[in-house]
Amino acid sequence: MSILLIVTHVVVCIALIMIVLLQTGKGADMGAAFGGGSSQTLFGSTGASTFLSKATTVAAIVFMLTSLTLAYMSGGKVTKSVVTDTQAPIEQSSQTGTNAADAGSKSE
Repeated sequence: MSILLIVTHVVVCIALIMIVLLQTGKGADMGAAFGGGSSQTLFGSTGASTFLSKATTVAAIVFMLTSLTLAYMSGGKVTKSVVTDTQAPIEQSSQTGTNAADAGSKSE
């Protein structure tokens, strides 16, 4: 299940990148913004939504759903850790009291 979801996610990522790069920029309609002939159309100067804009919306929705699903699936796993198998290091008994007394007598 997760392999299929990851493959779908990668394919949608590549498709989303390609769809966005194929679209024309907003600067292509600058003539219409300053009183060009096509500014009096029914849908305004941008025109009706094209196939690429609808495909962008669908790809973005699928991308978000696969992202959220993958995040949910990876967050719930409790696996055995390598750290739990190792033993804690044994602490040496500290002799700070005797070392401090020796240091104090040597300094006098």
